[in-house]
Amino acid sequence: MDRRQFIGDSLSAGMALLGVRHIERLTEEFTGLLPPQPTSLEPEESFWREVKAAYTVSPHILNLNNGGVSPQPRIVQRAVERYHQFSNELPSHYMWHILGKGRETVRQQLADLAGCDAEEIAIQRNATEALETIIFGLKLRAGDEIVAARQDYPSMINAWKQRAHRDGIRIRWVDLQLPSTDEDYLTRVYVDQFTERTRAVHLTHMINWCGQILPVRRIAREAHRRGIDVIVDGAQTFAHIDFDIPSLECDYFGTSLHKWLCAPFGTGMLYVRKSKISSLYPLFGAPDGPESTDIRKFEHLGTRSFALELAIAQAIQLQNRIGNRRKHQRLYALTDYWVQAVQGHPRIQIHTAVDPKWCGALALVQVDGLTPNELSARLFNRYRIHTVAIQWENIRGVRISPHVYTLKEDLDRLVNALHDIADQSH
Repeated sequence: MDRRQFIGDSLSAGMALLGVRHIERLTEEFTGLLPPQPTSLEPEESFWREVKAAYTVSPHILNLNNGGVSPQPRIVQRAVERYHQFSNELPSHYMWHILGKGRETVRQQLADLAGCDAEEIAIQRNATEALETIIFGLKLRAGDEIVAARQDYPSMINAWKQRAHRDGIRIRWVDLQLPSTDEDYLTRVYVDQFTERTRAVHLTHMINWCGQILPVRRIAREAHRRGIDVIVDGAQTFAHIDFDIPSLECDYFGTSLHKWLCAPFGTGMLYVRKSKISSLYPLFGAPDGPESTDIRKFEHLGTRSFALELAIAQAIQLQNRIGNRRKHQRLYALTDYWVQAVQGHPRIQIHTAVDPKWCGALALVQVDGLTPNELSARLFNRYRIHTVAIQWENIRGVRISPHVYTLKEDLDRLVNALHDIADQSH
């Protein structure tokens, strides 16, 4: 190494170190925006009131559609703003040489949250991108079969249909009858579709339409006994229910981080079992070739916002402050709270298996005599409660999905509204 190269490398290393320290200082600044640590002596609802104060949600409209996209807490909003400002000081240097290096810390933090190796995690923009990387990256040939459900997310269904149209693969459809607490049934409907030509099975960990959790690990074991790869859509479960990815025994997993983790809009995560990385092609060309064993080959997207990616770390801070198990228990408790308060009404129907094994914060409600669109519209127009009407395949109702910033007194507003609407819908 000559003197000029040594000086150049030293300056680059020094700038990188300064950048890391700058990011660390910002992280310390953001930490003050977190709710206080929970204590065993603190009344439960008091802690969740502190959590709600960490958000900037509307005081006028009650948001019960967090299954679509969740708001970011102040700590995440502030991080995005500051990282964006920092990027604009010297974009080509600060973005690629400083903030870009901070992505490795985020990767490790996501891996810790997922319970897997950091070399199995790629940062993506949403669950759709992560899952379509898998769908279009698998080495499938004409005549190969995959198994998926008609109740899967539409973007995934359309991706598989495009793959079938382009490459001549065959899709064997499962038609789920939900809700169900019959693990044998939920496993059998998938296994019955497996043949000697089946190469992959696509499983939605939590059906987004109604909140049904599938017995993914049991189905995965049956698939692996037959040499079938297992793909899991975890858009509704990551940072929602308490699990780690390896416990699912899947080969591939995709999720959005702007749902239950409350990370910046447009952030997601892809998990690929280490032994499968080389055989999965990336959507975009990678410098080391499509059969590289480096998980980073799935991140060659060109210029994008590093501010969004780095601020994932602040969302993880809040997740860790609350704790996975505590969060899961709280989200289920919120569903159980409002469902118990309305299910005795003869005109109100619940179309979700409200049991901690089978659901979390998503549940489907229907009022006799009203279409899902009519019920959702009345909740919003009369009571300022934001929900979403669900009409997909054999699933009908209004989806209710509270979050950690939702208090039980907020749900009393929903309960009263449902009772009023049901009483008036004769």
